[in-house]
Amino acid sequence: MPTSGAGEQTTPIDRTTPKGRVFVMLDTDGDGVASKHDYFVRIERATQATGRKDDDPLVIAARRAGERAWAAMDANGDGVLTYDEYAAWVDAEKFDTICRHALSALFDLADSDQDGCLTRSEFTVLRQALGNPAGHADAAFAALDADGDGRIGRDEYLASIRAYVTGEGSPMGDALY
Repeated sequence: MPTSGAGEQTTPIDRTTPKGRVFVMLDTDGDGVASKHDYFVRIERATQATGRKDDDPLVIAARRAGERAWAAMDANGDGVLTYDEYAAWVDAEKFDTICRHALSALFDLADSDQDGCLTRSEFTVLRQALGNPAGHADAAFAALDADGDGRIGRDEYLASIRAYVTGEGSPMGDALY
């Protein structure tokens, strides 16, 4: 297994749990650890997928939120996050104070008309950029769009991700990952 400054990875990644599934998505190169590069490549993919330029204020905000989130996750500053570190770190409080802001900034990148909602196509573009297959994104959108209006608001999107990561259950998360 890959190692980090914190020592060797000791727990196999449990790909059947929400934390394991999210961690696998964060590890964009599949080497068993989520590096700073892995984390930021997702922001770059979202930037490219949404057609935004590097100097776009929303891109700048997403990168800043990403920097804050990465600094909190990589508490020992070694540039990598093992599954053990991630699983021990992520919880409801961390989601509310750290992850929510980073995910909200990514939501803003995809919200092309800045109305606070994502259409199915905007949602799919964002989720594919973050590493989810298009079919999963489509099923996740359907699960989250309970009223069938073809739009998902920021709060319901973030609440569903929070519920999934914290083990409270989320039909969107189950479909997405």
